[in-house]
Amino acid sequence: MRHTIAMLATAAALTAPAYSTDEFSTHFADSTLRIDYTFAGNARTQHITVDALSMTAGWYGRHHHLRELPLEGNGQITVVDTESGDTLYRHSFSSLFQEWQETEEATQVDKAFENTFVIPMPRRTVDVVCQLVDTHRRVRSQLRHRVNPKDILIRDRSHEQQTPWRYVRRSGDPRECINVAFVAEGFRADEMDSFLAMCDSSIMAITAHEPFRSLADRFNFVAVMPPSRDSGVSIPHQGLWVDTPLMSAYDTFYMDRYLTTLHLRRLYDIMTGIPFEHFIILANTEEYGGGGIYNSYTMASARSRRFKLEVIVHEFGHSFGGLGDEYAYDDMYETHYPADTEPWEPNLTTLHDFSSKWADMLEASTPVPTPPDGRDPTTRVGVYEGAGYQSRGVYRPVQECRMKVNQVKEFCPVCQRAIRRIVDFYTKP
Repeated sequence: MRHTIAMLATAAALTAPAYSTDEFSTHFADSTLRIDYTFAGNARTQHITVDALSMTAGWYGRHHHLRELPLEGNGQITVVDTESGDTLYRHSFSSLFQEWQETEEATQVDKAFENTFVIPMPRRTVDVVCQLVDTHRRVRSQLRHRVNPKDILIRDRSHEQQTPWRYVRRSGDPRECINVAFVAEGFRADEMDSFLAMCDSSIMAITAHEPFRSLADRFNFVAVMPPSRDSGVSIPHQGLWVDTPLMSAYDTFYMDRYLTTLHLRRLYDIMTGIPFEHFIILANTEEYGGGGIYNSYTMASARSRRFKLEVIVHEFGHSFGGLGDEYAYDDMYETHYPADTEPWEPNLTTLHDFSSKWADMLEASTPVPTPPDGRDPTTRVGVYEGAGYQSRGVYRPVQECRMKVNQVKEFCPVCQRAIRRIVDFYTKP
């Protein structure tokens, strides 16, 4: 399914030296600061507001590469020391709000979307800068706000009751591994055994694909089990509305297979006190569909016949790996990837700055662009036109990949390298 675009970061910031663990301890406590934002506007305007701050004990994100970004995303959070002006931490993301801004509906009405982010708790007063950009990677909206860690209005949630959860696969210390949380959506209390079985199937599906297969020992997986009042999820085009923990629904942006939740604060409430960095929300439905948003969440239909081999792996490629869709439907209301801008997604190019992508992986005789041929469509790396929802002007690395066709068994070599770099960024100092 679709996900969003782009954020400009300076070369100096992207190549800044990593902090050591000792330097992390100098600037941050072993606690998590949660910031709830609202992103609002229409096709022409964006506004960012802060709604609430809270904290919990324990920080389960990275302790190194604090000032670096593996990918730019279509937004960034930057933590700046108020006194010195030094950048202490950076995080990139994509948002459903900015994806909505490219729909026809956004030309007719204003809407507001919840967005929540977590950062390590600073030891001293900091300025937090939240930026959103457009498809040309130009900053369109920015909010700078001050955070004093001693602020009495930062709610301490450390002793609040936790949602039932358990490890389903633990490879190591949660401060050293990548922590992926499976979250039950639309499962009643008497259906949790089925949910846990689906978590096991999901792990098998993800780790059946390289490079996750060879890097499986760098991941922890937890199962989080908020009981649902109703079984299933809402399917508006069928007239079905149910009461579930995340109030998720199909028909996002009026696309019947696009399954998302707009209630990110509920998601983070559910996760209070639980070690996590990435979400995979398993929806208790047979209806085919899902969605993946970079550094936000993956959602997949857990009981679809094609669930294990198709939806979840593709969508995790979006939300974890930051990979772009490689198919071309030409059905976007606005041009998603303008010709004068290089996409931030590592597996897409407009040829505006192809040298920054997979040019080093091409055979010397490979023409650019590359015409399709009879050679292996899944492994021969080239520059094939048609990707990013556009049949013209956007190019993909191979003829067929998991980010284009769900039936393909593997990620292509370019996508594999991109995922491996993300895993290394999180787990290697």
